[in-house]
Amino acid sequence: MPVLVVGADTPVGAIVVKALTDREGELRCFVTDVEIAADLRSGSAKVALGDVSDGSHVGGAGLNCFSMVFICAAATDIRERAFCTTPAQVFEQWQEAITMAGARRIIWIEDADTAGSGSRIVANEIAVIAGDELSHREIADRVVALDEASDLNTVL
Repeated sequence: MPVLVVGADTPVGAIVVKALTDREGELRCFVTDVEIAADLRSGSAKVALGDVSDGSHVGGAGLNCFSMVFICAAATDIRERAFCTTPAQVFEQWQEAITMAGARRIIWIEDADTAGSGSRIVANEIAVIAGDELSHREIADRVVALDEASDLNTVL
């Protein structure tokens, strides 16, 4: 089943993408960094290059995905965000993207700066990972398990 990783060009995102590469199904990545986009395109991932604060662009990249993985660090790091000035506004755009894409399962990876932000997201199924409590590898393993689970309750 298709999965989109928003913020695949963050340190956590890179590990998550690598872990998802070996699974069955389509892998899509949403990035802002041109060089990382080129590297990802040389592999098996489909890549959308754009502004993470543009909900319509993120939603378009996630169209018909089963899972969308949001790396919240992409809303707070030093990248340029033309549509929003605060992380809260980016998260509002991401909510619009979730609705537009029709994704069934949302995997929301928070860090210390974005703790609690996932509680405001509405989706069919949502799993929030407190990323500041886990290593990048543990986060990636958790994302794969959540993406592959038939029922989130078996993983949470």
